[in-house]
Amino acid sequence: MQWPSQVKVKEVGPRDGLQNEPLFLPTEDKIAWINQLSKTGLTSIELTSFVHPKWIPSLSDAKEVARGITKEKDVVYTALVPNQKGLERALEVNIDEIAVFTSVSETHSRKNTNQSISQSLSSVNVVVKEAIKEKKRVRGYMSTVFGCPYEGVINVEQVVRIAEALFEMGIGELSLGDTIGVANPKQVQEVLDVLLKRYPAEKLAMHFHDTRGIALANVLSSLGMGITTFDSSLGGLGGCPYAKGASGNLATDDLVYMLNGMKIATGIDYNKLIHAASFIQEKIGRDLQSHSMQVFNSQNE
Repeated sequence: MQWPSQVKVKEVGPRDGLQNEPLFLPTEDKIAWINQLSKTGLTSIELTSFVHPKWIPSLSDAKEVARGITKEKDVVYTALVPNQKGLERALEVNIDEIAVFTSVSETHSRKNTNQSISQSLSSVNVVVKEAIKEKKRVRGYMSTVFGCPYEGVINVEQVVRIAEALFEMGIGELSLGDTIGVANPKQVQEVLDVLLKRYPAEKLAMHFHDTRGIALANVLSSLGMGITTFDSSLGGLGGCPYAKGASGNLATDDLVYMLNGMKIATGIDYNKLIHAASFIQEKIGRDLQSHSMQVFNSQNE
């Protein structure tokens, strides 16, 4: 198999990781953690979400976090934005990149946003157009691409339909989300085989959850299809609060460890990652579940 020489890792822990934590992490700890992540060699960090605090209380300090961090010039700072009001708040703090989201499952969309897919796309369109007008980068997330907790397997033609709608709006990159961690390497290849006939690989990213322990296998499958951008969360933090059983994102530390061993460049310092993981682990008061951190913790008991 022909492996790529370089991969881009997009850290989503400060948003997708912390949004599922039951306790509110103090703003100063979030800022300190993001500042550590900014020094690891990561070139993309998703800071927070400008969702209404009622829905995601753990990220209710979005503006304070965005204002408080020390930005590094080679890092793109992203925030998830659900609607026009959220975009206004994100623009006030000069977020570099706006991330929008929708589901490819009608039921999940209604559970997640209280909107149909059609309504969700209409809301997203307003955000994308306004963000582009403000000269911001825009990336899109599609949830439940490989399976839905309510509807089961998703038809790939439905995935294509939503992808086309998002790209027509003007997004620069589309992240394919395995929201409940049900994807397998063969399915990943089958979905990508369809999408790559329509869009170049550099326009697509993969967002795997490790619910069943095969996220890295799915990464390998994606690499074999030419995908070189992956979302991940340090220590495996996170999950979807509106998808029961969607535990744990693909762990950034495990992903970087594997890529380092394969001599695939990421530009990320693994030791600095582990230091940042140790910091957030202490702050949330429990051990992180990534394999790398399990090794680290056992060696430091």
